[in-house]
Amino acid sequence: MGKMDWTDWTDTFLLALDVFGVKPGTFFSLEQTYTLEPILKKIYPKNSNLRAKIRQQLQVLRDHDHVVFLDGQGHYQRVK
Repeated sequence: MGKMDWTDWTDTFLLALDVFGVKPGTFFSLEQTYTLEPILKKIYPKNSNLRAKIRQQLQVLRDHDHVVFLDGQGHYQRVK
């Protein structure tokens, strides 16, 4: 399986992580990223599956070496 495509959604999600304070080196959880839902809903009002999209974007960031999945329990580290 190849890398998932980087899209405008990925740019937006990465910016939202920055605003949220998830900078390179920061450890965070999936539950913490779900707090971005209200912001992302304003940007993408037609998206009714935000949690699935957040999980997908974490995979894209992982595939592009921006995020490391630490375990199967929803814990991550941003590395760049």
